[in-house]
Amino acid sequence: MFADLSLDQRLLKAVDKMGFESPTPVQQQAIPLALQGRDLLVNAATGSGKTAAFLLPILQSLITKKGERTGTRALVLVPTRELARQIGKECEKLGSYCGLKVGVITGGQEFKVQRALLRRDPEILIATPGRTLELVKEGSTLFSNLEHLVLDEADRLFEMGFSEDVLAIIATCNEARQTMLLSATLPAGVRRLLQVLNGPVRVQINSAREQHESIRQQYILADDDKHKEKLLLWLLEHESFERALVFCNTRDQATHLCGVMRYRDQRAGYLHGEVKQDVRNATITAFREGKLKVLIASDVASRGLDVKGIDLVINFDMARKGDDYVHRIGRTGRAGEEGLAVALIGPQEWNLKASIERYLNVQLESRRIKELPGTYKGPKKLKASGKAASTAKRKKPEGGKSKSRPKSKSGSRPAPGGTPA
Repeated sequence: MFADLSLDQRLLKAVDKMGFESPTPVQQQAIPLALQGRDLLVNAATGSGKTAAFLLPILQSLITKKGERTGTRALVLVPTRELARQIGKECEKLGSYCGLKVGVITGGQEFKVQRALLRRDPEILIATPGRTLELVKEGSTLFSNLEHLVLDEADRLFEMGFSEDVLAIIATCNEARQTMLLSATLPAGVRRLLQVLNGPVRVQINSAREQHESIRQQYILADDDKHKEKLLLWLLEHESFERALVFCNTRDQATHLCGVMRYRDQRAGYLHGEVKQDVRNATITAFREGKLKVLIASDVASRGLDVKGIDLVINFDMARKGDDYVHRIGRTGRAGEEGLAVALIGPQEWNLKASIERYLNVQLESRRIKELPGTYKGPKKLKASGKAASTAKRKKPEGGKSKSRPKSKSGSRPAPGGTPA
């Protein structure tokens, strides 16, 4: 029970209002340590309850300790705008009886609006690194009195190229602070960010490399993109689902595919990095409210998209890396609910699928749609790694002897014109 975590009654009242019955494993482990003021390295899978695991102890600290009169007291840095807004909303709900001001700063908003927000001195700021660093450089925000720093989705911060911005922001922060770094995966590049932690305690729950037990993972072989479009439409028409999330590797593919699905009477929308902020907000709201049943997205939506009822994830294009695949399918099967993840695999994606299976130590279930047979049946031979083995025989030169390049008398390679150098 949350009451066993020594949380303030105001927080317990908010938790009860939000319908949280008992803490998740990561919350059970992380909250007591965070309340002690320890730096934390939290490695837990998407959907495990990481957000409340760092927000609740921060809120507890801010309402029980008197802070400085000016400056932000808690800063949460995240990789995407969607994630920033979602954490901001959850923070407002958890702190609804605490009287604390929460601000959200991301790109895509007017500077004058954000400067006005910062002049009101929000105790808690949830922000993306790029815009935050711009505001820091112009002196609009102050972190010299910062008490709590959170790097959420740290692996994504690194993958999106924010490491330098994050470190530049941290250089302006109060050194006597608590720092928490949370990530579903810990690739080598993230280790550079670990330098900002001071004697951290590691909390590891359901590593992202572990198989998602509540998600059924399948693959279907496809000849080409046209065949994939037919398979996708069949799945959307025949699978039972509340909401479906379809992933593509390019913006153009997401836009095109949305048009194709709409033409076939699917209530579909698309989301990628070039979509304007107001359109992004409207699309996510429509998806959350059920006005859109299918959302087609590039990887920008694989992090920070927290929408209940996503029970079908389709990889139209296979993810390029194992960690990306984990984050994509992690949009379904959350909080113990059942989910289905289907990857459409073309001839050029077999080895990618095999690499991801080997990296994650999972075996995707093969599936065929008998109404839509294809000519691609997979590799004829496989290596021990599961990748395709080459079946082409090396041709011998005529006469059965290998040809060698004639050497010049000096033993040096001939110059381009054929004359020794």
